[in-house]
Amino acid sequence: MKFALIGQDIPMLLPALLADLLFAGKQAAEVAVEEKNSAMRDVLQRYGDAVIAHSKLPATLLVTDSRKAALTNADCVIYAGDCMAASRFRQDREALGGTDEDNPGLTDQARVNGGIGGLMHTLRQGENVLALCEAMRENCPEALVITLGQPVARTTAMFLRQGFRCYGLGRTPMRGANGLDMLTKKLDRKPQDVHATIAGLPGFAFLLGIADRATGENLLPYLLDMADLGDLGRLTKRWLDWYGALPIGDVTDHAEFLPAQEDFIPEEEPEFGESVERRKERILHMNKVGELGAADGEGMMAQWLLLSKAPPIRPMQLALALLRGDDIDVPAVTRRNEGELPQLPREAVIEAELSLRAGQPAPHGTILPDGLADVCGEIDETNRLAAMAAEGDRSALRECVELDPALAGLDRLYCQDLVEKLIELHSDVLTQFD
Repeated sequence: MKFALIGQDIPMLLPALLADLLFAGKQAAEVAVEEKNSAMRDVLQRYGDAVIAHSKLPATLLVTDSRKAALTNADCVIYAGDCMAASRFRQDREALGGTDEDNPGLTDQARVNGGIGGLMHTLRQGENVLALCEAMRENCPEALVITLGQPVARTTAMFLRQGFRCYGLGRTPMRGANGLDMLTKKLDRKPQDVHATIAGLPGFAFLLGIADRATGENLLPYLLDMADLGDLGRLTKRWLDWYGALPIGDVTDHAEFLPAQEDFIPEEEPEFGESVERRKERILHMNKVGELGAADGEGMMAQWLLLSKAPPIRPMQLALALLRGDDIDVPAVTRRNEGELPQLPREAVIEAELSLRAGQPAPHGTILPDGLADVCGEIDETNRLAAMAAEGDRSALRECVELDPALAGLDRLYCQDLVEKLIELHSDVLTQFD
């Protein structure tokens, strides 16, 4: 079994990926990491070799600058890439900002996943994803893909359009502000003590049911009462009033896919990957493990610190279940609908719990409130049109701008013109539009 790890966020994810493969999954495998920076290649190689030695499994790690070497005969490709995300986002935001009081611009559209900013993010991802797909067709045409690249719904749709079996994992609704962990805390319970039904789209997921695992008690009414009183925040109450369901996860993510909210301003500096400080800290701990080994006291502490800072998403756990034919239930997985949410098209790209039985998906047939199903349908169509546009399809690009619910109330022709100017601004990386 071979895993190819591609993208600039892989070094941040490597500790958890190897831990889930070797210790939790107890799977010997070839792991290949594409890394262009020679100094970082050395750090990752020595770190990975030390972790593999500690596992005592006949696994191997190759850290290489050759994409062909990384991909050849891979059974699974885990993609965690982007295109200079932070700097490109700042360029978008500056271009969308107005110059004076009479021309405030469309700064609200400087978003990561939705609206004009999300569309530009998608187009830039297209350059990366299309190049990767071309290399995969040559070196591992049957590989499973797990994508972590934002916007997750749209990168998943890109891989699916290119003919690959693909699943995505985005910012999870299980943790953080209004995540399941915080909501269960308000119920004086732990996440493992409840069964939650979460469904919708990536970044636009809703809590449709929650019950105590031991007693079967329906806990949703308590949360609905809290939301109705405003105890879960004004945006949560607003989405509940509009769609008849409780948004879950960071509810500001939901706002990215909707028209501008007068009392909400998107982040000026959203997080992409790890900070400079976190990167320095990670390299320090990786070097410690590489020098002393993962079984040494100091090395073991360094490894624990690395794992304690790992993102909550578990792509290796999902990949192993799919490849080995395991039984598993994984919350908040992005994939082609195929009947999981019957009110949406089968080709829709959704987010919901993935239940695998002998490695095969077992749909739950989750029903959304009608109003929520309608808006999810609109957002999904926009997501898939954006994925088509990322291939250089200008017809899909125009239709995406025309239909995007995040642009409701704006002059669509003006938005079309603005998108064309932004494409010109980023023409060095948007070569599919040459």
